[in-house]
Amino acid sequence: MVQFTTIYKNYKKQLTGSKKTIMKKTAIFVASLFLLFTAKAQQAHFGLKGGVNVSQLNFNENISSDSKVGLNLGILAHIHTSSESWALQPELFYSMEGAKNIGNSGIDYNLNYLNVPVLLQYMFSNGFRLEGGPQIGFLLNANTKAGGVTVDDKGFKSTAFSIPLGIGYLTSSGLGLDARYVFGLTDINNLKDGTIIQSNVFQLGLFYQLSDTKRHSHH
Repeated sequence: MVQFTTIYKNYKKQLTGSKKTIMKKTAIFVASLFLLFTAKAQQAHFGLKGGVNVSQLNFNENISSDSKVGLNLGILAHIHTSSESWALQPELFYSMEGAKNIGNSGIDYNLNYLNVPVLLQYMFSNGFRLEGGPQIGFLLNANTKAGGVTVDDKGFKSTAFSIPLGIGYLTSSGLGLDARYVFGLTDINNLKDGTIIQSNVFQLGLFYQLSDTKRHSHH
């Protein structure tokens, strides 16, 4: 508990206005690249997605935490390759992550990301698909909640890298569902206190793939 108290109290100073501007410009730049890339892709089917996150923060020290339930919402582009069974699916979505009751203290961490995964999908003829690939997350904001009081938390890095792995199913109407687990690869702790924090998230959601009405020809 002493270790956690040190982590909690050892926040960095507020981000400067210029750094906030850089983060916003970076997010806009990534979104622009996403749209440019998918607009030029042939046989690209755009879609909307949304669902539920069950997130968890893992500490290298003996600090416990409870899972946090949040939402995710965004867009996708399903891009067919020259192979009938393989596709690429870049996504851009808002994701509510974090953990609750850190160190049994009643303190919650709330982390909101703009996530950009690029998934490689193997598609079966019956509508099922396996997917996996790299993901970069841009931290939009973070706060700590304790005793009904919420304060900005600047102790987390602005980017996070992870690997989502999952399974999905697309119906002939273009409506589908997917489940994936996102394995955090990098340390998201921005404090120089030796504590390594990694974010892992289970996601369950629905998606609608626009202009994709034939499951067997478009998958």
